[in-house]
Amino acid sequence: MRFPMQLMHKWMAAALLAGGLASLGLPAVAQQAAVPAEMASAPALDVAPMTPLAVPSAAPATPFIAPADPKPDESSAERARSQPYNNAPFWRQVRESGVQEGTVNLPGDEKGVLIQRFVQYPGSAFTTAGEAWRQVRNHWIIPYGGSLFVIVLLAIAIFYFTKGPLGHADAVSGRRSIERFTPFERAAHWSNAIAFVVLAISGLVMAFGKFFLLPIIGGTLFGWLTYALKTVHNFVGPLFVVSLIVVFFTFLKDNWPKSYDLRWLKTAGGMLSGKEVPSHRFNAGEKIVFWGGVLFLGAIVAGSGLYLDKVIPGMAYERGDMQIAHMIHAVSTVLMMTMFLGHIYIGTIGMRGAYRAMRDGHVNEDWAKEHHELWYEDIKAGKIPAQRSEPPAAADPAPAAVPR
Repeated sequence: MRFPMQLMHKWMAAALLAGGLASLGLPAVAQQAAVPAEMASAPALDVAPMTPLAVPSAAPATPFIAPADPKPDESSAERARSQPYNNAPFWRQVRESGVQEGTVNLPGDEKGVLIQRFVQYPGSAFTTAGEAWRQVRNHWIIPYGGSLFVIVLLAIAIFYFTKGPLGHADAVSGRRSIERFTPFERAAHWSNAIAFVVLAISGLVMAFGKFFLLPIIGGTLFGWLTYALKTVHNFVGPLFVVSLIVVFFTFLKDNWPKSYDLRWLKTAGGMLSGKEVPSHRFNAGEKIVFWGGVLFLGAIVAGSGLYLDKVIPGMAYERGDMQIAHMIHAVSTVLMMTMFLGHIYIGTIGMRGAYRAMRDGHVNEDWAKEHHELWYEDIKAGKIPAQRSEPPAAADPAPAAVPR
């Protein structure tokens, strides 16, 4: 039996509407009321009942789960399509091979290496060479180097407060007729000393500043401070190397070891007994600082520092070599600073007249005889000139009376 097309369309719309109402849980009365009047009088059709439309309920929100590692047998192309942001295979290959080198337009070796090779560090699992260097720096160099520096400072403080300044004669009282240091020697010494102090302070802040400065001044100011000190450190380093070379050749003549230096070493120069052992222009302690600090440690500090500054031509400057150079530089600088602490102490507050001798260049006969008796005897005998560049300095004038 055929029906007009308009009646068929109304029947289908009513069936769809009835199914939707049933899925929403509306009562049957509402469903029957939705049937058009034409359908109520029309003969029944022999058709299968229609399935109501299902309206999906709102699903609960689920957290984002990162894609799991792909299966071993999954191809790279399929994995790239299914998990485009999963980098686990790349890092797995890095862990297995040790070095994952890519392509880069930057010049130089190792620019395309994203991560260093893996090494077995004692007491830990496999780690990168950079992580091994970090552990050596943080667990060995920083704590032990800092402890050594503090121990030397405490030893010097204890010695000063128990013994006081060494010597009895003042280098500036009376007529200073003996020239101890020429203007060129003083210029070389002070240039090297100033550069050393700048490098020492900046190095100490960069190495230990986060422990005692960062909690006080905060991260922002500490970041700017360390960046500025690092820049100063890099520029003053080559100047220190040049001045160190000048100092070495300037004072080399009077620092050769002699037989009488052994007597000085046996009694530590008489620092504990209060009576100094005769010595020449420089005693055995000063010669140890010269050969051990200026030459030996100075050469290591200068070489490693210039390498870290990347000023040596023809070098590849790979990360592993830079890390080794940093460890050598850190250890040698700590040893050099601790050795020079004793030299700085004696040259400033540890010996009467020592600072004025380097500042003004001249000393009197009493000071020269007390601290460097063999040198004084050679001067009196005419073997060494008392004046090498300047006329003897006159006695310090008496202070003028202050008018009432």
